[in-house]
Amino acid sequence: METIERLSIIEELRRLMARYVRYADHQRWDDLANLFTPDGTFTPLKPAGTVWLRMNGRDEIAATVGAVGGPGVTLVHHLFSDEIDVDSTTTAHGVFAMEDIVTRPEDAEVSETIPFRGMHGFGHYHARFVRADDIWRIAEIKQTRIRLDFTD
Repeated sequence: METIERLSIIEELRRLMARYVRYADHQRWDDLANLFTPDGTFTPLKPAGTVWLRMNGRDEIAATVGAVGGPGVTLVHHLFSDEIDVDSTTTAHGVFAMEDIVTRPEDAEVSETIPFRGMHGFGHYHARFVRADDIWRIAEIKQTRIRLDFTD
């Protein structure tokens, strides 16, 4: 693979992940889910490395991630440094440093799935990408956490 082609793919994947965080911040759950392959997965992990949730497929991703959203919820995501490896013209993987802040209204219900009113987290997205029909999509994201700070 030529250097320019590899760099072009890396830039496309950076833009894909930028759309992911923008769609999350604007609570555009269907748009966010459509960045995944139809059978894509999203698995956020707790700081100890255990699975917090596992979402399979676009519909489940949109519904589950969307459950954090709702009236009065503010989401802020930042992506920082990235390490993207292009495996072929149709597959790649990468790690993206991230920070997120979730603020829910005072009267928001706290549950086992969403055990907080406010959260400030730090960690990494570990992503696997595939290209089909000339479009890059997310096949899998695992979100690891270094730190999570909760507020009541």
